[in-house]
Amino acid sequence: MNGLNDRIYIEGGHQLKGSIRIQGSKNAALPMMAASLLHRGVSVLKGCPRIADVFCMEEILQNLGAVTWWEDHDLYMDCENAGKWSVPFEYTGRMRSSVILLGALLARNGKGSLGYPGGCVIGKRPIDMHLFVLRKLGAVITEEQGFLMAEAPHLQGAFVSFSKRSVGATQQGILGAVLAEGETVLENCACEPEIQWLCRYMRSMGAKIQGDGTSEIRIQGVKSLSAGCIQVPPDRIVSGTYICAAAVTRSQIVLENPPEGELKAFLEVYRKMGGQYKGNSGKLLVNGKNVQSPVKLLETGVYPGFPTDLQSPVMAVLSTIEGESCIREMVFEDRYKAAGQLLKMGARIRVQGNEAVICGVKTLHGAAVQAQELRGGAALILAALGAKGVTVLEGYSFVQRGYEHICQDLKALGAAVKRIQE
Repeated sequence: MNGLNDRIYIEGGHQLKGSIRIQGSKNAALPMMAASLLHRGVSVLKGCPRIADVFCMEEILQNLGAVTWWEDHDLYMDCENAGKWSVPFEYTGRMRSSVILLGALLARNGKGSLGYPGGCVIGKRPIDMHLFVLRKLGAVITEEQGFLMAEAPHLQGAFVSFSKRSVGATQQGILGAVLAEGETVLENCACEPEIQWLCRYMRSMGAKIQGDGTSEIRIQGVKSLSAGCIQVPPDRIVSGTYICAAAVTRSQIVLENPPEGELKAFLEVYRKMGGQYKGNSGKLLVNGKNVQSPVKLLETGVYPGFPTDLQSPVMAVLSTIEGESCIREMVFEDRYKAAGQLLKMGARIRVQGNEAVICGVKTLHGAAVQAQELRGGAALILAALGAKGVTVLEGYSFVQRGYEHICQDLKALGAAVKRIQE
């Protein structure tokens, strides 16, 4: 999407106040949608976020023969006749997480084909570990002319030791193993909450999975799965983004349903900046009025470390804190795209390799900036909230991949945000 309808205007300098409800988690919903292919009937995700990536995955399921419909924020998926096994590049090129469909297609049909996956430009993000785990389960995979073709008439349980922790590859292994014959042991797994939610969903379908949330997951293959039904958890990255909005505007807000237990590493950094918070009856009272301390070193990492998806939003906040802060990106090698755009707003950021040194300034100023990927786009919106004057952000469609109604949410809190529709 290009043009004026992909542009928003933000007038900075407004205090935020009020309460906000957190949408369902994008990173939890997408693998659950893939898992729904493993039941030949109707499954439902309650409280599913209505965002671009979910709509793209919904189109893929429809292309495979599924019938889907929404009742408010509940997504119903009837996969009775989802017998097709090839996903065109027009879908997979838009969203990298579509690669997890390969394990589900293999488990359901014994074969699967999809165009090479795309998505945000934040580094190489190779899929070799995805292919590694499926080959261990018995799949024969070939790559031809930008397409991946996988075949496995009978997937077999296996022992799989990942060379490093990968959320996507762990999910791929789970999807491939639940209907495989015998036991699968996945070693050196990622422990992210989204993996635990996928396993909970699949256990509701009858899968036999143990150990999720630890580095070793054991799966006993079953003959078939029944209908799945789960409440999609609130999005921890959206929660962190709105806490950063309070920090960058030095405001006080309330998050109505945050997954506080999943935010420990982020909240520790927020506290170091001077932010205060208090949990109360399922709500999180967030006070960013005293945010003024630079952070000597923030290092991203796999869960329970600091989430790479919140690195750019925190960079926007640190740009407004006088003194020197340092970020070390340990997950993706090209995740500083927002830094160049923040410079246009008066930020002082020096990027060298995987480190960014931020010399905070008293006030950023409005400017014309371009979102180049999802979380960097959200960071630019945050910076604009704390800047003097008006910021024009192009590339808003990137932000819509993960935030259902960030403009409406921020306006409800008192921000001056306007989307131009032409």
